[in-house]
This record gives sequence, C-alpha cells and structure tokens, in this order.
Amino acid sequence: MNVDRDTATAAMTDSDSIQPPLVGAITVNWNGLSDTLECLDSLRNQTYRNLHVVVVDNCSEGNEAERIREAHGDFATVIRTERNLGSAGGFNAGIKHMLTRARPDYFLIVNNDISADVDMVERLVETMRSHPETGIVGPKIYYKDYHGRSDVLWSAGGVINRWGLKIHRQLGQGADDRAEFNSEREVDWISGAAFLFTHEVLRDVGYLNTWYFVGHEDIEFCLKATAAGHRVVYAPRARAWHAVGASARKLSITYADPGAYYYLIRRVFPTHVYLYHLALFPLLLARWGILFAIRIRNAGALRRFAGDLRGFVTGRRPNAELDASVYDACTVVSSGPGKPESESTHPRTEGHASSARLPGNSTSSIDSI
Repeated sequence: MNVDRDTATAAMTDSDSIQPPLVGAITVNWNGLSDTLECLDSLRNQTYRNLHVVVVDNCSEGNEAERIREAHGDFATVIRTERNLGSAGGFNAGIKHMLTRARPDYFLIVNNDISADVDMVERLVETMRSHPETGIVGPKIYYKDYHGRSDVLWSAGGVINRWGLKIHRQLGQGADDRAEFNSEREVDWISGAAFLFTHEVLRDVGYLNTWYFVGHEDIEFCLKATAAGHRVVYAPRARAWHAVGASARKLSITYADPGAYYYLIRRVFPTHVYLYHLALFPLLLARWGILFAIRIRNAGALRRFAGDLRGFVTGRRPNAELDASVYDACTVVSSGPGKPESESTHPRTEGHASSARLPGNSTSSIDSI
C-alpha cells in the first residue's frame, strides 16, 4: 500500500536542506482509538520532517486520550475537550491550540480513520509550493477496505453542479484507479478526510463552521476559499487510505442530513439556487429512503435521520451555538516533543491566521462558483 520510506526520502531535493515550511497537522479522536493510533503511525513515518501534530480527543469515553499520550506523546501534542464539539469544533480546537505554540505555514486536516502514504505530506506541500495562488490541496484517497481491496478510489476531489439533483458530488468514488484520476487539477472542493491549507486561507475564510456537526463543513470551507481568491487543487501523487464510515457508524448517521445540506446551499449560493434545490426535496427524500432500505437498515441511523429531519424543519442544531470559550477549556494531556520549529524562510502576506474568525460563519453568498 505504501511506498518505501527510504526510497522516498532519497528522492528529496537539495533544497530540502533549507528549513521547509512548517506543517501543523490536526486529527480528532472520538471513541476511535484503534483508528487514531494507526493514523498517527502513518504521520510519524512521513518523509516530511517539519511536521507538528496535535491530536484532539473530543471527550471520548474512558481513557483514550491517555492511551494516545502513551503511544505518541513523544511525537504529538494531545489535548482533550470537555464535551464532544463535533468534527468542525474538534478541528477548530486543534488549530487554535496549534496557534498558541507556532505559526504554521500550512495546516493539515486529517480524519483519524485516514492512513497516509509515507510521502503524502511531502507531495501536498510540493503541489502547494508549485502554485502560489493555491490555498487548499487534497490527496487521492482510496477505500482502506473495499470488499477486501485497497486500490479502489474513494475521492479524487469534488465538483459542484448547481442545477443537478444533488448540488455536490465526489469524483472517482467507487472507481478503479484509472489514468483519468492521475492528473493534477483544480476542483471545487476537497474532502475534509485530508487536506492541506495555507494560513492565508484561515485568515480569509475563518475557522470551520461548527453549525455542521459532521459533514459539509469541508465543502463550505473550500467554496469560501475559492470565493476569497484561493485555488483548490487535487494532487494525485499524494495518497491516503480511508476507513470510510467509521465516524458515521459511531454516530449512527448516514450523511443524509437535510438540515446541513440545505443550510450549505442557503448559506453559500444565491437564493434562486436554494429555491431550486428546495423544490427537489421530495425527490431527495425518496432517494435517501431507497438508499436506507438497500444499504443501511439500521434503527439507530433511522432515528438519527428523523432527528436531523426535525432539525431541518425547526432550524435547530446541537452545535450551532459554540463560541470561543469552548476552545479555551481544553485540557493538555501531552505537550508533545517541544515547541515546533516555526522560524519561516518563506514570505508571508500581511495578516495573522490567529485573528481568523471563530467559528467562521460569515453570511456572504458565493456567486462565482
């Protein structure tokens, strides 16, 4: 599955002897210890060395934060939240903590059920540095286990279709790894399972929107970055494997969340696009019902969907009222290997990422997509 680390390291150029950009990686654990430890193993083995990792334990049951500290406390900073902040809130907590210790050139969001190829970070940084106007870069992502196979694509970036049945679609999902997925290209959005973004994006866009508990926050983040003038790029030489659905199974969700879906459309697209998709709601509801009957058949997921449907009707969300104080209440379980090297040899634009908005929910629509 992974390339040989020694081979990848030998391929690094002479320019790498200069301190490379600092990458701050954040992953979030919630009752997923085994997946998280495997993810951290893959980050520890990266050929890219100027990497600082923060693990956010999102108020897991038991002593998972301590177990992570025991396994990786010499490599990663481990913090624990006082309650489950959701995916966006957990990543925001990690980014905010990262900024108290250093000023990374790039931030790397990684789901805890991702296993990164040994040179994934190096390839993402190479792509970012090759195109200064790029703000977000994402890898080619495979299913970790697709009926026993690990060579089936899960994501090759995502596209927006304003006038389709569904407004967003992930490219390559379920396809064999063909030549058409081997070209670097600009896309509309990158899955939050793994993507690299610049501190300028954080400054311009703000933090991830905590109104979404799990899912859709990555799409909004990418669309807002594009609207702010940053390119979003799919980098196929960077590779990762995803244990698809690990978080969804724990939460009994199917990502068929009408509240989050229509909130995304209403928030970032013009009103006429929102009204068009609102008119399609009966068709989407029927589609979700068929998918549930064929694939899921889980009582917990059905109850969760019913709750999401009520939230869509009432406009109420469990995480919508998060404020900055929840991030300040995190407990540091392990401070990691010491303050990361943040002396930058790379030019920065004016502004500082730590001034980014929390939770990052401006109201402008996106008309340029």
